[in-house]
Amino acid sequence: MVKVGKVLICGMKGVGKTAIIEQLICGNITPDSELHPTIEDTYVASIDTGRGARDLLRIFDTAGLQGNIQLPRQYFQLSDAFVLVYDPSDPASLDILAGVKSDIEKCKDKKEMIVIVVANMHMRGHRGGMDPAEAILNRANIWCARERFKHYVVNAMERASLYEPFISLAARIHVPQTKSAFPQLSKLTQKNSLNY
Repeated sequence: MVKVGKVLICGMKGVGKTAIIEQLICGNITPDSELHPTIEDTYVASIDTGRGARDLLRIFDTAGLQGNIQLPRQYFQLSDAFVLVYDPSDPASLDILAGVKSDIEKCKDKKEMIVIVVANMHMRGHRGGMDPAEAILNRANIWCARERFKHYVVNAMERASLYEPFISLAARIHVPQTKSAFPQLSKLTQKNSLNY
C-alpha cells in the first residue's frame, strides 16, 4: 500500500523553493532556467526510502513570503511535514522562518511537527575573506539545534544534494508500523505457534 505524505515548502520570496522541487522531481533546472514567481503549485514525488515500497510525497509549493504576509491557515492544518527554505546570503530569509515556525505551532496544536530547514546555496563567486553566508549558516545551525530541526545545506543546481533531505523527510513521515493493525491476526498467529 502506497502512503502519501503532505509536505508544505515555504520561505521568503526568491530563495529557490520552486527550483529545489523542480530539480528534485524533474532534474531539469540549470543556471539559465527561467522560473516565475509561484502563486501556488502541487507536485508529487515518489521517494525510495530503502524500506521496500516507494513512498509518495505531495509537495505544496507556496508563494514566497515577504513583509507581514502570512500563509493561509489551511496549509498548516493539512500538512504532515514542513520544509523551511532560506538563502544563506540573505539574513532576512532566515529571520522570516521564525515567524513561519510560530504559525506552524499555533495551527498544529500538540501534534508532532516534522520540520526540516534547508539552506539553498546559490552559485556565487565569493573571493577571499570570510564568506558572509558562513555567519548566517552558523546562526541557522544554532537555531535548528535549539528547535530540534534537521538542517541541510543544498544547492538547487545539484540534484544529488537534494536527495538526503527529502529521503529522510519521507522516512520520518512514513514510520513503519511495529504493531499489526489487525490484533485478531496476531492472536491467531500466537495460538497457531503454541500448537506446534
